[in-house]
Amino acid sequence: MSLIKWSPFLSDNYFDEMDKVFSEFSPSTRSVSGFIPAVDMYEDNDNVIVETQLAGIDPEKVDISIENDILSIKGEAEKKTEVDEKNYYRKEIRRGSFYRSVPLPTRVCGDEASAVAEGGILKISIPKAPEAKPKSIKIKTVKK
Repeated sequence: MSLIKWSPFLSDNYFDEMDKVFSEFSPSTRSVSGFIPAVDMYEDNDNVIVETQLAGIDPEKVDISIENDILSIKGEAEKKTEVDEKNYYRKEIRRGSFYRSVPLPTRVCGDEASAVAEGGILKISIPKAPEAKPKSIKIKTVKK
């Protein structure tokens, strides 16, 4: 792979083509035909939590699945504008279908997961499997 020298005169289409090339090398983040939503993933004592921005997307049209400790999110962002393509000066808002698949950092109970959409953010909470939860062991002292 070679480096590309930055030039302010490169078109946006050039970078779109580069994104397509890189997505072919990364099957876990490959998009079906639209875009790849960014995710934040963190954990607390009992859950793995995944958040993604889905502003303007109907939560009823988003599918979430967990299989073999891999979270998959897919759906479609519909285009709702009447403006003809040729009248755009810039077109940066992503539309179309999306797909994101991410391996979870620990074993989880996928059947007990829950999801909430609020303010354009989808928050998925997935309980950790019992063997993955941290356990505290108290030390007993023996007095003689």
